[in-house]
Amino acid sequence: MIKRTLFFANPVYLSTKNKQLVATYPTGEKENIPRAKQLKEIKPQNKKTVPIEDIGVIILEHPQITITNKLLEQLNLHNVAVIHCNSQHMPVGLIMPLNGHSELSERFRHQINASLPLKKNLWQQTIQAKIINQAALLSERGIPVKNMLQWAKDVTSGDKQNHEARAAAYYWQNLFDIPDFNRTRFGEPPNNLLNYGYAILRSIAARSLVSSGLLPALGIFHQNKYNAYCLADDIMEPYRPYVDVIVTHIVDNEDDYSELTTEIKLQLASIAAMDVIIDGKKSPLMIAMSRTTNSLFECFAGISRKLLYPKYE
Repeated sequence: MIKRTLFFANPVYLSTKNKQLVATYPTGEKENIPRAKQLKEIKPQNKKTVPIEDIGVIILEHPQITITNKLLEQLNLHNVAVIHCNSQHMPVGLIMPLNGHSELSERFRHQINASLPLKKNLWQQTIQAKIINQAALLSERGIPVKNMLQWAKDVTSGDKQNHEARAAAYYWQNLFDIPDFNRTRFGEPPNNLLNYGYAILRSIAARSLVSSGLLPALGIFHQNKYNAYCLADDIMEPYRPYVDVIVTHIVDNEDDYSELTTEIKLQLASIAAMDVIIDGKKSPLMIAMSRTTNSLFECFAGISRKLLYPKYE
């Protein structure tokens, strides 16, 4: 089932009743629940309800949002990723359940005991999939990609030659028709759009990892001791071009994207419902991510040696 993405940009009181999320707006407030395109139309009224079991991601943006502890409990029980935004409207926090799978301790053991050669092989597969997807997006935009495809082929175990960096340099030089564009976290637009989209993607990856009984903090490549989502940062790499294609569409069609307007944020939040091709079949990205994390567990458990990643087409 396709899970919904809810985005709250106005003051609202969020509670729960009868296994529903209840959004109550202050008297006189106009209804404004911007939504990813997969959400059903909600009729304008002061109080809105959505079945909690239908929700995958919630984005809380306005500083005057109140949420009850009971609702947070129910959201955690249903493995909903709750994203908090700061005063600049950028995602800064993520609430996730502590227990997302019935075989949690056993799965943790498989993950913790994964050998270094296995991790290096998994990273090789990850970087190859990322570069191939980047190349497909560049090719779609009329950019030559013969070098990208060769770099993907040349990636070795652990990517010792750092082909990821070579591909990234070429990719960012050519993705946007913007002179001297540099991809940096605090750089000029559209870096702000990329940051926002990647934050949403990261929450989807973390949610799927917890659902698969894996520790998001224990990465196969990323090892920063201050990062609680190292593994999420690992597996989201081949998915980044799906955020990039949304950003390229915004850059190509918007006169001003220096500010994250509600309309722009809605486009970026739609990433969860975007159709991708994984294992030869079309699937919403959120479901594809779950297939990726499940295949990762099977690799840790010795059931498989292949990570399932989507292929950009």
